[in-house]
Amino acid sequence: MKLKLLSMPIMLRCKLFYFIFGVCFLINSSPIVAQDDLLDMLGEEEQKKEFVKNAFKATRVISAQSLEHVGAGVLDFRILHRFGRVNGGSREAYGLDQATIRLGLDYGISNRIMIGLGRSSNKKEIDGFVKYRMLWQGRGKGSVPFSMILLSGFSKDGLEWAKPERENYYTSRFSYFGQALIGRKFSDSFSMQIMPTIIHRNLVAKTIDEHDIYSIGVGARIKLTRRLSFNAEYFYNLPDQLSLTSTNPLSFGFDIETGGHVFQLHFTNALGMNERSLITDTNGSWEKGDIHFGFNISRVFTISTPKEFRKKKTDD
Repeated sequence: MKLKLLSMPIMLRCKLFYFIFGVCFLINSSPIVAQDDLLDMLGEEEQKKEFVKNAFKATRVISAQSLEHVGAGVLDFRILHRFGRVNGGSREAYGLDQATIRLGLDYGISNRIMIGLGRSSNKKEIDGFVKYRMLWQGRGKGSVPFSMILLSGFSKDGLEWAKPERENYYTSRFSYFGQALIGRKFSDSFSMQIMPTIIHRNLVAKTIDEHDIYSIGVGARIKLTRRLSFNAEYFYNLPDQLSLTSTNPLSFGFDIETGGHVFQLHFTNALGMNERSLITDTNGSWEKGDIHFGFNISRVFTISTPKEFRKKKTDD
């Protein structure tokens, strides 16, 4: 056999050698290929859960809360500002001569819990809230396709008593609210949420007025460019709960991202900037030009660094 192989032409021996080498390579490499395919399949199944962020650019759509939270250990000093009504005409500088403001501090206790406290010039109200992220939209195995946030809070009227001669109770100044935010970031360009809300007022103006007000809101964001988005929000109050002069709050605006901060400009028929005043005190009409121009702006401060970042810094 050795003599026969040596007697073959050189070209034929080379072809035979390459053929045998190729067969051996395929036989030896096939388990590796199969093993790699198996690892890839396992990797896909064990893909890490990733939470979806930036459904909205700020913690508020316009006046209402959004699906977003401030980060753990971050303090957000937020200014909400509303001018007067545009239909005030040139004598009132189309509303610019008047101003209503809310100053607030929001703090992220964790990535799921956020608290806030604010003070409004409208009715000299103090308000506070707790915001809890119950479900968080994510990608990967075991994730949920939408987010759900639960909100609860209060507001306290600071005006003088309308009838100081009668017996007035301190608790009458308080109102409370509960709200659920249920929403989803459908794509990088579109997010939407619905906001079923209940408000309880300890004191009402007339005996025929309801103490409990039921409302449902909707908020949406459309991304226009990398740094600009269009926002809208609307609350529908169930009928026969508020006075005949009350209207449903409707707002439109733009979010402008400027180097890590979001500047919000908007137009709205609502002057209130907490849940009670936004939903129960709105009486402006878009058709009549009862529109307020306003803006929201914030400045964030890192109060404490989360544990995972402190640990990473120590390891480095």
